[in-house]
Parts: sequence; C-alpha cells; structure tokens
Amino acid sequence: MLYYITKLIITALLIVLISEIGKRYSLAGALLAAIPLVSILAMIWMYIDTSETKSAVEFSNRIVWLIAPSMTLFIVFPLLIKKGMHFYPSLFISTVLTIMAYYSVIFILGKLGIKL
Repeated sequence: MLYYITKLIITALLIVLISEIGKRYSLAGALLAAIPLVSILAMIWMYIDTSETKSAVEFSNRIVWLIAPSMTLFIVFPLLIKKGMHFYPSLFISTVLTIMAYYSVIFILGKLGIKL
C-alpha cells in the first residue's frame, strides 16, 4: 500500500510542479509538459512492478500511434479560445474531439491490421 501511495504522491507532485512553473514561465511549463513525464513514470512503475522491459516497450510502441490524435487538443483548444469561447466549453469540446480522434486512429489501424 505504501508503494501505491508513493507512486501517487510522486505523480501528483510532478503535475502540480509543472502547473506552478507554467503559471510563471509558460515556455518552461510547456516544455516540461511536452516531455512525456507521465509516460516515463508509467514505464518506470511497470518496470519496477515486473522487472521486465516487455510491457514498457509495448506501452511505448502504442503511445507512438496515439501522438498524432493527441495533437487535436492542442490545436482545437486555442482556436476555440481565440474565437471567443469560454475556457471550460473550449476544454470540453477539444477533449471530446481528441477522444474521437483517438478512437478514429484505433479504428483505422485495426482495419489496417495493426492492433493496439
């Protein structure tokens, strides 16, 4: 149980740290957020839990396919804000469109014989 609490605290601290840095220095916060820290932590936790690299490699390979649809959020959100939409509706719409983009990529890859 202590191990899971430690994982949770470390992960939460990173998110808080990035958001606090982002408030003061947007470029530094964006750079830290762009580094796939959550993915890195997930791979570290997988390795610690299993002492095997196989699951981390599979995880990493699947992430590669999902990078492009994740860009939907970062393209749509600022466009909606610039068009005058409020923050939360913009975030909601861009998140829904990103989820749809993920499902579309997974569906298309499945049709091409690539299973994620």
